[in-house]
Amino acid sequence: MRKKLPKILFPAPSDCEAAFYDAFERADLNAMMAVWADEPSIVCIHPQGPRLAGLSSISNSFAEIFSHGPGTQLQVSELRKQQSQTLAIHNVYETYILKTEPGAKPAEMPPVLATNIYLLTPNGWRIILHHASLSPRGTTAEEQGVSRILH
Repeated sequence: MRKKLPKILFPAPSDCEAAFYDAFERADLNAMMAVWADEPSIVCIHPQGPRLAGLSSISNSFAEIFSHGPGTQLQVSELRKQQSQTLAIHNVYETYILKTEPGAKPAEMPPVLATNIYLLTPNGWRIILHHASLSPRGTTAEEQGVSRILH
């Protein structure tokens, strides 16, 4: 029997994305799974991981990631987006900052390049694909000395 997902309305793709990253930081599996569409074709690819398809596989992967509890601060930057009436594509850099012992300097991981695709469903916007991969050094705006302000 398939578990019913909470019916949270995400009126815009950005609301769904904010909930995705908030759930990640809090290591909240229920909140994480609430952002996903209830479709058999949904896909999640973690950095250097296999393609996971369907709610069960994706839920199991996040359960494993969250098994140690919250321990990561996540900064999302350099959003590039395209959107139609029913589909939105967001490409971002994710920077993970690992919590360390009190008084120690937090450990910043290399940036991750992520693509999130959202679908407008009868229950609002839901994520249908999260694909993340390690980003080579020198690819973020800060590392290239490029301004984030676009005119």
